[in-house]
Amino acid sequence: MKLRFVYIMLFLLGIQSYAQESLQQLLETYNTRSIPYISVEELRMLQLNDEVYILDARELEEFEVSRINGALYAGFSDFTSELISERISDTDQTIVVYCSLGIRSEEIGEKLRKAGYTNIRNLYGGIFEWKNKGFPIIDSEGNETEKVHSFSKAWSKWLTNGEKVYE
Repeated sequence: MKLRFVYIMLFLLGIQSYAQESLQQLLETYNTRSIPYISVEELRMLQLNDEVYILDARELEEFEVSRINGALYAGFSDFTSELISERISDTDQTIVVYCSLGIRSEEIGEKLRKAGYTNIRNLYGGIFEWKNKGFPIIDSEGNETEKVHSFSKAWSKWLTNGEKVYE
């Protein structure tokens, strides 16, 4: 039942996203900034220096199309902090959570904070912004790809660089 509610809310958010004029407005509407943002450029620097854990808070079918290199699947509807604690034992380690745009990832970041993690960031604009800025993404076999799962046609307007995939 809770999963159904989440999908209904994401659908309604998608419809409302058409009315949003900018990514900033969209994120201000749906996020509380309870988890501080990190820019795609800042994440890229941390990624290149191996100073960060990157968690993908999208659904498995989205993750399987493409992801940021080095990202671990955290999921959204099936997320458990126990699984993350098996992979990341240092609760002070820098963790960046992303989803398509940065809305679902804020919720996962809040759950990580409740689990005791102290250094969590939400990727501003998510994988869409990452790809829009020209940073590489990989497919399930580790090869660079242009494909990005855009969740829905409504959300796809925010992806301006790359091949949109809906399935």
